[in-house]
Amino acid sequence: MSTRSTPELEEAVSTSPSPSTEDCSRRADLDGCQAALGYSFNDLDLLEAALTHASGVVHRLSSNERMEFLGDAILGAVVCERLFHLYPEYSEGELTKVKSVVVSRETCALLSEEMGLDQFLILGKGMASDPQIPKSVLAAVLESLIAAIYLDGGGEPAKDFILRCVDDKIEATVNSEFGGNFKSLLQQHAQREHGVTPVYELLDEKGPDHAKCFQIAAHVSKQQYVPAWGKSKKEAEQRAAQNAICDLRGEEVPHTSEASLD
Repeated sequence: MSTRSTPELEEAVSTSPSPSTEDCSRRADLDGCQAALGYSFNDLDLLEAALTHASGVVHRLSSNERMEFLGDAILGAVVCERLFHLYPEYSEGELTKVKSVVVSRETCALLSEEMGLDQFLILGKGMASDPQIPKSVLAAVLESLIAAIYLDGGGEPAKDFILRCVDDKIEATVNSEFGGNFKSLLQQHAQREHGVTPVYELLDEKGPDHAKCFQIAAHVSKQQYVPAWGKSKKEAEQRAAQNAICDLRGEEVPHTSEASLD
C-alpha cells in the first residue's frame, strides 16, 4: 500500500530540526566507545557522564568524579574476589600485593590506553589541547566506566567487563611477583577455562624415609599432564604444575618422569 505526504506533514518534515554535525559526531564517539568496551548501554547519558572530565564542565558534580568513586570500589571488590578464589594458597599479604598492582593507577591507565578510551574523553579546551593526557585522567575514566556499566546493567555486566580487562594483568602480575609459583598459574588457568581446581596425584615414591622422593602428576578436568619427581611433595607438585603450564603453552616440558632430582 502506497502512502503520500499531506501538506501538513510535508511542512512538519521541512521545519523539523535535523541533527547537527556535532550531535552526529558525538553519537559516533559513543558508539565507538561502546564497541571498545564490548558493552551496549541502555542509557547513553550514563556513558556520556562517565566520559566527562571535570575540566569539561562548569560544576564538578557534573563530571565523572562521583562515578570514579563508585567504580574504584567495584573494581577493588571484583579483583579481591577473583584473587581469593584463584589463589587459595596465598596469604593476605600476597593477595594484597597482587591486588595493589592490578588496581593501581598505572594499570588502569594502561587498560584505558589499550582500549583507546582517550579518544572518547570529554575534556576542557586546555586539557584537550595537551597531546599527553595525564595517567590519572585515563585511570579515572576506566573506573567511571565500570560504575556506568554497573548502574546501567547491574553487577554481572560490570564484573564481566572487569574480568575481561584484568585477568591477563592478574596472571602477568603473579608471574612477575611470584614467577616460580607454577601451581598458582595452573590454578588460575583451571579456574578461568574449566571452573575447576587442579588435582595433584601421588603416583610413586622412592628412597628411605629420611631421603624420599615423590612422583606427582597434575590433573585439570580430565587431562593428566606429564608427572614430575621432587625431593618433597611440595617440590614435586610445583614441577608437575610447571609441566602442565609448559604443555598448555606448547613448550617442551622441563621435568620428565625420569628426570634427575639434582
